Amino acid sequence: MCGHAVLALGRFALDFGLVAAPQRPETAVRLRCPCGPVTAFVPWDGCHSGNPVRFHSVPAFAAATDVAIDVPGRGRVVVDISYGGTFYAFLSAEQLGLDVCSSKTRDLVSAASAVTEAVKEQFKLHHPESEDLAFIYGTILTDGKDAFSEEPTTNICVFADEQVDRSPTGSGVTARIALQYHKGLIQLNQSRTFRSSTTGSLFTGKAVK
Repeated sequence: MCGHAVLALGRFALDFGLVAAPQRPETAVRLRCPCGPVTAFVPWDGCHSGNPVRFHSVPAFAAATDVAIDVPGRGRVVVDISYGGTFYAFLSAEQLGLDVCSSKTRDLVSAASAVTEAVKEQFKLHHPESEDLAFIYGTILTDGKDAFSEEPTTNICVFADEQVDRSPTGSGVTARIALQYHKGLIQLNQSRTFRSSTTGSLFTGKAVK
C-alpha cells in the first residue's frame, strides 16, 4: 500500500469523474490495494478536489520489537518491525553512526539497504491473513524521537531497489503509528506529525481503534 499514491489517486478519481455524485465537503473514495481496501477522504467543493486528503488504512500492527540484527560491516543493531500495508524495519539512524537530518542521502540509503537485507536473512515474517504480504519492503531510519511530542519526528524510507521516498511514507507512517501505540508512546486519536528528511514534507497520523 502506497499512502502517497492513495492521496494522489483519491484526488484524481474526483477530478476526472471516476466517482459518481461526489459529496461536499468531503467524498470517500474506496481503493483496492494489494494489502486490502483503503478509503481516502477527499475535500470536494463541487468542481475540484482539494487538500488535505486523509485515508483510513488497513489494520496495522507491530510484528516484533527489539530484534537484534547483525548487519555485515556495520555491527549489531536493534530494530522494530511493523506493518502498515507492508512491513518495514525501523531503527534510529544513530545506531548506524548517522544522522537522519544531516547525513548524506547516499550514506543513509546504503545503511538502510544493508539493514533490509540483514533482516530478510535473519528474521522470519508472518502476516495473519496472507503469506503473500509477509516480506520486508524496506527500512525506515528515524531521528529516534518516538515518544509523543507536538514537534514533528523525522524519518527517511529506503524501499524496494534502494529507492527513497520523497514523502514521509504513508504505509511507513501507518506502521510507525502502530509501533508507537503498541509501545504505549501514543494514545488512540492522538495525532503525530512525521517529516521526510529528503523534502521536508509532512504527514500526520493517528491510531483510531
